[in-house]
Amino acid sequence: MPVIETKDLTIRFGDFTAVDKVSMSIERGEVFGLLGPNGSGKTTIIKALCGLVKIASGSGRLLDLDVRQQAAEVRQRIGYMSQRFGLYEDLTVCENIEFYSGVYGLSPERHARRFADVVALTTISPYLYRRAGQLSGGWKQRLALACAIIHSPEVVFLDEPTAGIDPVARRALWDLVFLLSGQGVTFLVTTHYMDEAERCGRVGYLYNSKLVALGTVDELKRLPAANPPGTARFEITCPNVMEVLAAVRLLPYVQEATIFGQSIHALADVSATAALAAAVNVTPRLIEPSLEDVFVTLTHQIRNAA
Repeated sequence: MPVIETKDLTIRFGDFTAVDKVSMSIERGEVFGLLGPNGSGKTTIIKALCGLVKIASGSGRLLDLDVRQQAAEVRQRIGYMSQRFGLYEDLTVCENIEFYSGVYGLSPERHARRFADVVALTTISPYLYRRAGQLSGGWKQRLALACAIIHSPEVVFLDEPTAGIDPVARRALWDLVFLLSGQGVTFLVTTHYMDEAERCGRVGYLYNSKLVALGTVDELKRLPAANPPGTARFEITCPNVMEVLAAVRLLPYVQEATIFGQSIHALADVSATAALAAAVNVTPRLIEPSLEDVFVTLTHQIRNAA
């Protein structure tokens, strides 16, 4: 039985449809990534699954509980870490954890056990008596995670948890996520970072309130929509990428092109391989699409069809 399940989930604010008939299921212990541009409905879905936003039609179930009818029970069994640091900056690390322990009604005995567990897990003990507002971004996120899991939730929602923190802190936070998922905790994570999305077991892509793709990273890279018939994806490595990019985008047999580091990824007619090589004066290398390539291609197709 899925831990999280939505069927034709639809959420409206007045005449605006924020989430449009989204259906997905997430299994126990899964790390599920939800991607999409700002305003696509990612945070709204999380809020609906927490019982915080009214569902217009369709359904949402979490841990076999109806999120509309049993919202209070749902909130006792989940953890939520928002995209903005939402803890009390004037309180110390210790006081923040104690506050959330009290919110969830932990007994003194259970609080003592869980406090020791989350402090050990997040390795935040050197900062227990430092005010939260004085922590760096990475340690703030570790504190936020400690508060989100103090009550041993079965499901944790992470809404852009690594926005604005350094790469080392990002990796450390993901290590904690995988450690907990190995213990059976289910995660739904929103992110704009493609490398983070590739860490997830499965990924869903929201665009204009609709779920337009869902699957493992490998499945998404093989989507027919991301690999139109008669096309191939090429990597063009050259020293003057900006000049070459401008020229490549004007070629009639190139459908899209963008810069990746010192290279260009181009989606072009497979029959035009020789012409492309002559145009850029280097030999393009045939590649598989990256996850970013997939989402850019899908987005262009949706916009062109509108």
